[in-house]
Formats: sequence, structure tokens, C-alpha cells
Amino acid sequence: MTKVATTLRDRLASVVQMMGYEFVGCEYHSQGRYSILRIYIDNATGITLADCSRVSEQLSAVLDVEDSIRGQYSLEVSSPGVDRPLFEIAHYQKQIGNKVKVRTYTPIQNQRNFAGIVLRVEGNDICLLVDAEEKKLSFSDIEKANLVADIRGK
Repeated sequence: MTKVATTLRDRLASVVQMMGYEFVGCEYHSQGRYSILRIYIDNATGITLADCSRVSEQLSAVLDVEDSIRGQYSLEVSSPGVDRPLFEIAHYQKQIGNKVKVRTYTPIQNQRNFAGIVLRVEGNDICLLVDAEEKKLSFSDIEKANLVADIRGK
């Protein structure tokens, strides 16, 4: 399971937003008896280690009080980085014209991994240009997606 339950996600997002940050998204990775809850935050001026620490302290308190996650887990708060994860349809809309990597839950034409340019978003479909061919992926079929960083600079 890579996504946190909707109610917990909404609660965490609310706390992050009240602190003045953008809640980019979250992931939950269960690793046997020990799990990782990773929260991505951002703002217009970028994210510092101090920002991550402040948000981590607040979220830890909320998680402790609500006792939402069973067992042992590690909370990680991070900036989205240059390979920004895409969690919402709105994230794809912001990346039109940029290259992304996408992994689907099930194969589409015997393929689960795609790398291409985001052409447009049509309702719940993400249209990518992959190897000079347009691919239409349903948002609900996408397991994971990240921006491909352009480190050449512009």
C-alpha cells in the first residue's frame, strides 16, 4: 500500500496547510513490523531542514494523539525534490510540457513503466507523448509518478 487512508491524509494535509506549507502528498510503505510514513511539503521559497523538523514535530503530535497507525513506524517529512512525486491530477496539469515517469498498477499493452512529456489532462486521463506516440493513461491506473528533472538548466 503506497497511499495513506483518505481521512488520515486529509487530517495531515490540514495540519501542514495551517502551518503555511503546501501538502504535496504522502506515502505509506509497510515493511513487515516496521513501516514508513513519508510526507512531502513545499512552499514558494523552498523547503529547509528546519521546515521539515517543524512539520515533523506537529505531525508526530497529531499521529500520537490520534493513534492512527498501528505498530512501529518512522515519520519522514521531506521536500518533493527535483524528481517531484505526482499525487493529484492537478499535479499533472502543472507539469504540462514536462517529462514524467509513470508506473501503472497493471500493464497497458504489456507495459507498466512509461516516460514521456505531459501533453494534457482530459478529465481523469493523463495524455503523455511517449516515443513520438500519444498514450492516454487513466489517473486511477497510475501507481506512482514522478517529474523527470531537467538538470541541464534553462
